[in-house]
Amino acid sequence: MSNPNPPVEPGEPLSPEARRRVVRAAFLRPLSVLMVIVGSISFALTLVWWVIPLTFVTYAALVYLAINDPLFQSYVLHGGPRIRPMVPKTSDLSPEQHARRLPLGETRKKVEAALEVQRQILLAIKESDEDTKALLDDAVPKLDRLTEHLAQVAEDREKTAGELQALKNRAEASTPSRGGQKNDAARLAEEFEDGLRAADAEISGAVQNFLNLRARVVRVSTETGGAAQGEAARLNADLDEMTLRLDALHSTMSALHSPDR
Repeated sequence: MSNPNPPVEPGEPLSPEARRRVVRAAFLRPLSVLMVIVGSISFALTLVWWVIPLTFVTYAALVYLAINDPLFQSYVLHGGPRIRPMVPKTSDLSPEQHARRLPLGETRKKVEAALEVQRQILLAIKESDEDTKALLDDAVPKLDRLTEHLAQVAEDREKTAGELQALKNRAEASTPSRGGQKNDAARLAEEFEDGLRAADAEISGAVQNFLNLRARVVRVSTETGGAAQGEAARLNADLDEMTLRLDALHSTMSALHSPDR
């Protein structure tokens, strides 16, 4: 049997019957009624005429706010809050949160190790002199973006690995296409394996890449003048290149899981 009062979502219009119940409850809400009582007593004691309109304006405002309050609607219609909690999007998670979502294993260890080196790089930049900080000012957000993309690729890798075996089973159970060609499941399984190999290569090299970046940050701090500027510019360019490569891999692997495939 369907629920006559489904859960209330923010911004969702109420049915006429549900709205009548909410309006009636808002008019009889204890806080609203108390305002009328307090206003009446104040007028009786002071005989100040403006207390009456002020009381009714306040009462009307309380009623209006209650009618349009999703939480109050839920209490009236369901006896308690039924608003679904907001779930953070994957893209809103920090790299550390992405890493904690990974299953225990080599991929997670490598990502956590890379994140630890990244924290060391950021600390080294923070503790460097003012000239070095100025030269590496753009590198800080680029390092953050790089780790975000690395963590996303790691999640893509684990998701792909989890679905690959099911694809292989489907491929073995399916009849080959005409001319002995591979069926769709077999072709998709091969694409998954290609994605896994590419992701494993990037993740395996991540720790060494970050160690190299740490050494280059130290080099920038020891150089002066044009040499320091040139090294910082090359470091920023390499950060951009690594991020673009991971972003492209993330897009490719996300496409493997598209519902249209």
